[in-house]
Amino acid sequence: MIMEGGGAMGTVEDAVRSDVEQLGDLVGVEPSLSELAFTLAGRIDAASTGQCDACGEPVAQDDKLLPQLTRELRQTLAQLLEGRAADDDDDLGDLGSPD
Repeated sequence: MIMEGGGAMGTVEDAVRSDVEQLGDLVGVEPSLSELAFTLAGRIDAASTGQCDACGEPVAQDDKLLPQLTRELRQTLAQLLEGRAADDDDDLGDLGSPD
């Protein structure tokens, strides 16, 4: 996949974008949180792989920021989904009462 900026999108960013797309319309702070998640996922992809100077092939890199970036991405996604959890409860909340 190619991002708007011309770079290739990594697997983590691709997965995060797919997950956020499944949420449907974003409201409130959700657009900001989703953009933060995309940025963090892109940084994780960049930290996970580099490019060999000699052949141009992807190579694994040891990035000390990777654990911190991963934790921040998980927290951001959890915060993005936190507001959705209250809405989901309403769908099943009246199952015990007859209509």
